[in-house]
Amino acid sequence: MSLVQLPQKAIKDVQFKLKELENGYKSWLAKQPLPVEAAIVTATTAINGAAIGAFLGVMTQDLTSSLPTPPPQSSLNPDAVAPFQQVQAVAGGPLVQARNFAVITGVNAGISCVMKRLRGKEDLQSSVVAAFGSGAAFSLVSGMGGANPAVNAFTSGLLFAIFQGCSFKIGEMWQSTQRPTADDVYYARTRGMLDKLGLQNYTKNFKRGLLTDSTLPLLTDRQVVKSFALRDVRIPPGPRLLILDHIQRDPELKKSR
Repeated sequence: MSLVQLPQKAIKDVQFKLKELENGYKSWLAKQPLPVEAAIVTATTAINGAAIGAFLGVMTQDLTSSLPTPPPQSSLNPDAVAPFQQVQAVAGGPLVQARNFAVITGVNAGISCVMKRLRGKEDLQSSVVAAFGSGAAFSLVSGMGGANPAVNAFTSGLLFAIFQGCSFKIGEMWQSTQRPTADDVYYARTRGMLDKLGLQNYTKNFKRGLLTDSTLPLLTDRQVVKSFALRDVRIPPGPRLLILDHIQRDPELKKSR
């Protein structure tokens, strides 16, 4: 193994271990009662959101310090104070932004968790309900809007829900364009091998040459066959050597011959 491959292998090993831990945590969490799962998901997501909000608050500094303050006589007029409260709600420093992001992300994740457990799926309805709840909670905590908190919470929740619904549908449309085609089933092992080697960009070369999974064992045969087969699909010498070395060492491919 070359010196260049060693760091890549170490990174892949760490990623694999982290993925195992993540899957184990999700499996354990799914076995917990719904209130416990919802509480843990809400708390952990809120902590992450607070950290992101605090970081953004530090980066943008406290914009409210450069903004005018309401005149003293306006303290008796809620409509006069409302614009200043709205600015403070979205342009505050690290603590304000940490609170905002914690509420938005925590409430959204908690409602999504409950909806998924009750309905058994994640869909547009669950996403919209979670967004409405997070928007309403953000409005209540931040004090955005005028003198009527209930109306403001409903309006904010509705805006969040519309935005989330549009984002969900756009995501669905994009994913539909990324779905594997029917012939991808013939390249499953090939795709896995190339991903493992960090050569996933050459999947299209295998498809261009119709080098399906069933042809991989044949690449362990004569040197001439190996060389011409991969060279004809325009795979450069370096990646070609890595692919051939992997095929030679793969016991499953040797059994398939």
